[in-house]
Amino acid sequence: MLQRMIKCAMLPALFILIQSRAMATEGMWLPHLLSNMNEKEMKGMGMKISAADIYNVNKGSLKDAIVSLGGFCTAELISSQSLLLTNHHCGYASVQSHSSVEHNYLDNGFWAKSREEELPNKGLFVTFIVRIEDVTLQAMQGINRSTPEKDRQKLIDANIAKIKDNAKKEQFQEALIKPFFEGNQFYLFITETYKDIRLVGTPPSSIGKFGSDTDNWIWPRHTGDFSLFRIYAGKDNRPAEYSKDNVPLRPKHFLPVSLDGIAENDFTMVFGFPGRTQQYLPSEAVKLTVEGQDPAKVSMRDASLKIIDGFMRQDEKIKIQYAAKYASTANAWKKWIGEMQGVQQTKGIERKVTYEGEYTKRLEANTTLKAKFDGVLDSLNTLYRGYAPFAINRDYYAELTRNVELLSVSDKIITLMNDVREKGEDQYPALRDKLVGSLESFYKDFSPRVDRDVAAALLDIYFKEVPTRYIGGEAVQIWMETNKSGKVTADKYYSNSALITYDKLKAFLNQPYRDLNTALFKDPVTRFGIALRNGFIQNVNNPAVAINNDIMRLQRVYMQAQMEVMDNKRFYPDANSTLRITYGKVSGYKPADAKTYDYSTTLDGVMEKYKPGDYEFDVPEKLRSLYAQKDYGQYGVNGKMPVCFIASNHTTGGNSGSPVLDAYGNLVGLNFDRTWEGTMSDINYDASICRNIMVDIRYVLFIVDKFAGAKNLVDEMKLVHPKKAAVKPVQKRA
Repeated sequence: MLQRMIKCAMLPALFILIQSRAMATEGMWLPHLLSNMNEKEMKGMGMKISAADIYNVNKGSLKDAIVSLGGFCTAELISSQSLLLTNHHCGYASVQSHSSVEHNYLDNGFWAKSREEELPNKGLFVTFIVRIEDVTLQAMQGINRSTPEKDRQKLIDANIAKIKDNAKKEQFQEALIKPFFEGNQFYLFITETYKDIRLVGTPPSSIGKFGSDTDNWIWPRHTGDFSLFRIYAGKDNRPAEYSKDNVPLRPKHFLPVSLDGIAENDFTMVFGFPGRTQQYLPSEAVKLTVEGQDPAKVSMRDASLKIIDGFMRQDEKIKIQYAAKYASTANAWKKWIGEMQGVQQTKGIERKVTYEGEYTKRLEANTTLKAKFDGVLDSLNTLYRGYAPFAINRDYYAELTRNVELLSVSDKIITLMNDVREKGEDQYPALRDKLVGSLESFYKDFSPRVDRDVAAALLDIYFKEVPTRYIGGEAVQIWMETNKSGKVTADKYYSNSALITYDKLKAFLNQPYRDLNTALFKDPVTRFGIALRNGFIQNVNNPAVAINNDIMRLQRVYMQAQMEVMDNKRFYPDANSTLRITYGKVSGYKPADAKTYDYSTTLDGVMEKYKPGDYEFDVPEKLRSLYAQKDYGQYGVNGKMPVCFIASNHTTGGNSGSPVLDAYGNLVGLNFDRTWEGTMSDINYDASICRNIMVDIRYVLFIVDKFAGAKNLVDEMKLVHPKKAAVKPVQKRA
């Protein structure tokens, strides 16, 4: 029966069914299925190319210009010399790694004047998708409805291993298999990964990060959020480790760049690697997210960010050390706030309940489906209610150990000791040296003063908000020893811990294994870390894992049930960091009563926000001069310089750096954000307010050419005028 369900689920007809409420812009679609599922609709919205132009395994297509950058962002090829465009915030950590007080590329920008000046980035890589194949039947071989849950994953893992072994690929390629629709389908991805990625250019943060945290997730935006890299390969054009002898990759395809810009209602596509969405959760899961977990995480990060921000404003060295960490922390913090507000504003929980009512009504009316899926939804919602306290307190612990960096180091040391116990004492020197080596870069960007104050604030929140029964008696006892005060605890521990500097840490870990085992319980930070971790594992993590296993099983069955019961709904798979395409239109929106937002911004708005000397809203003198002279070159329009625009493409984290393509497949923008009201699109997409935010490619070109004086990079690109070319001249009658 299950095998028959899988075959049915794979039929394209199941996905082409019309939704009761058509939302043409919703969805993150697999590119190799567009011809059967989306092409007609896309052309109806204005697309001028074919699905084969987007995804093709026999010749170069749009997919061959799109890469996953480092596994966390998207980037795209924009020249025959593999010039790579992505977001400033995606390249931020790389720029920071090359920066110092003497050479502050974060503040001043960086532009390589020659290939020899391009900077290598250890650990950074890009991955191409060569082809995608449906391997559901092979992955599910031997599995049916009666297969015990504990055996199911073992069988799938064994099947996947066989598929990978037998996959047709080159020696330098890799096979990746990912589950879709909660494990009801599986796809094989053949990939190529290149590891020699060099920094070519980036604007100063006053452009690339303009508006910083105040404007993050906010429309209207005026941020030139871009940076440029280049992919290098061996002389055989294949992946190679970094070498001075490497040459720029010769790509199968690169994106032409349109100078014609955008207009309202223009068709747009976003191609990239969206990270994670959960569109098919039950109502209790959405409620837990926005009423339980989000508030917990926001409260911890709010306290941490305020402290770090204070130090960064006063100390240039700390500003450089914490720039990337602060940006990462603030990004999620503000997203969660918008998610809470968006779900409330669009009555997202109520919409889920209404959907579940319709689902239940249809299920009750179909005796065959009722026999298969009766009680699944109710059981799943019940499990989420029981899971709630563990999930919330798990997030408090995760935020504590993430944001208090010495507790994070402590956790790594505890993990080291556990690994030694598991693998044998003779493995201790190698495992220890590996950890010590990995922490060198951490201490480069670590300030004990900052971390001490963060610890003081977060410990107070943690012990106030998390009930004692979830913390554990040992940690509570240690907390009482310091008068239940975050400040007293932090002052005492940061004065006496061996983890406070890199040199002290190395000396601490250089002890014989058995001596270190004893020393862990004497050092105040590791002693506290062990107590917190033990309490968390016993009282939160273990119970949570037990419930979550049941949730994952029922979520998979509920996904299957929705696809069979709601047979007028078109389903797309949740994002899972695999290649997807979304499509929509350039469009403004109304976020609230008496508020209406236009679809584009200009350099005028940058100058309106300009605050001399402000770390978020300062504007470089040269940019101000170009603005005063209206010196926009070929990139301006009617005396205005376009900066950003919005459209209704469905995006999420991982889409940062994704190319925004016009109806002809040309590059018109660079995706970098979503509107604050629409950040809830990961769990509750609503076409009325969900908008993605993009840098207009003309602003990118203007900054590279007129501001940075790097016209040589623009000269590498293929600049086109698709709209002008599409306008046919009127022929005169003879």
